[in-house]
Amino acid sequence: MKDDAQNPPAGLNPGTLDITTTDWKSEAGPIKLYLNDKSVSEIMVNRWDRVFIERNGVIAEAEHSFHNAEALARLVRALAVAVGKELNRRFPCLDARLPDGSRLHLVVPPVALDGPTITIRKASDHVMSYQELINKGSIDGKAIFFLNRAVYARQNIVVSGGTGSGKTTLLNVLSSFIGDHERVVTIEDTAELKLNVRNVVRMETKPAVGSEPAITMESLLKNALRMRPDRIVIGECRGAEAMDMLMAMNTGHEGSLTSIHANSAADALRRMESMVLRSGIEAPLSMIQMDLANTVNFIVQAERSFDGKRRVVEILEVCGRDKDAYITREIFRFDPDKGHLVSTGAVPRFVTESRDEKLALNAEIFDPDKKVRLT
Repeated sequence: MKDDAQNPPAGLNPGTLDITTTDWKSEAGPIKLYLNDKSVSEIMVNRWDRVFIERNGVIAEAEHSFHNAEALARLVRALAVAVGKELNRRFPCLDARLPDGSRLHLVVPPVALDGPTITIRKASDHVMSYQELINKGSIDGKAIFFLNRAVYARQNIVVSGGTGSGKTTLLNVLSSFIGDHERVVTIEDTAELKLNVRNVVRMETKPAVGSEPAITMESLLKNALRMRPDRIVIGECRGAEAMDMLMAMNTGHEGSLTSIHANSAADALRRMESMVLRSGIEAPLSMIQMDLANTVNFIVQAERSFDGKRRVVEILEVCGRDKDAYITREIFRFDPDKGHLVSTGAVPRFVTESRDEKLALNAEIFDPDKKVRLT
C-alpha cells in the first residue's frame, strides 16, 4: 500500500486524460457518501488513504477512504474531464466549479508529493440570512443593523479574514442590503456568491488553456466599469485588480464590496497596499496609502475559532492617514467575556455627517450601555 502512495499511478501523465465519461460521481467511491451529506461542507482528500471532512466548521478525519491510489487517480481524471480542463505534469493544478456550484481544486504530481489531492467546497442552495447569522452568534443585532445602514449609505466595505472564516457568507448577507433599483456587477475567480439582487451581472475569470489566453480579474474589472454598474462586488481581491478596485470606488462606484485574506482588520490595509504595488503602478507608496485611507470606509474582520464557530470579531472604520500610520477607529469589537460583539461608543463619520432622514441611524446604536430595539 505504501508503494502506491509514494509512486502515483502513471494514469496522471500527460496525454492520458482521454476517458469518455463525464459521470465523475461513478468514480467518487468513498467520498460519494459525504457529497450527499448536507452536514458536510468541505471534503479534503490528502492522498488515497487520508480523507478529511469539515462538518459544522470542525475538520475531522473521515471514516472511509479509497481502496488504493489507482481508485483516487480515476476520480481525479474523471473530474478533470467533467470540468473540461487540462490536468497533467505541465498543468498540475486545477481550480474549477462543478455543475452544482461546488468549488473544486485538484493538485497532481509532481507538485503533489503524496499523489493526487482533491478539495471540494460544497455549494449550498441555502443562502444564509442576517437573522440566521444573529441566531448562530456570528454577529449581534446592533452590528448587523449598522452594516445594513452602511451599505445603504454607499460605504466601501472590505470583508477580511482567514480561509473558511465566512467571508463569502458575509458578502452575500451584505449584498442583500443593496437596493432593488441598483445595478451590480460581480467578479470572482470561482463563482460562489449568491446575491439577492435582480439587476446583477455575474462574471468569472478563466485560466489559460492551450492557445487560449487567460481572462484575469483585472481585465474583467476594467470591462465591468463599462457596464454602468452602481456597485461592484469582487469575490476576493488577490492581486493587481486591487488598484482598479480603488479607482472604481473613487470614480462613481461607491458602496462597492470585496473580501481579502488577512489576519486582522489592520493587516487587511497592508495587504491591499502590497497588492496595489504589484499592479506595477508608478506611484509613491505614500500616495497609494493615502488613496486607500480615503477610499476604504470599513473593514469587517471575520474569524473561525478553534471550535469551528465563525464570527465577526471587529468592525473597523478607516478615517484617513497621518504621516506615519492609518487613522482607524473600532466601531464594534468582540468581547470574549460577553461572547459577542459590543459597540465601543465611537460614532462613524457618515452617521454624524449625513443629512439623509432615511438613514435612520443615530448615536444611540453605538452606546455600549444602551439596548436598542431593532426592527
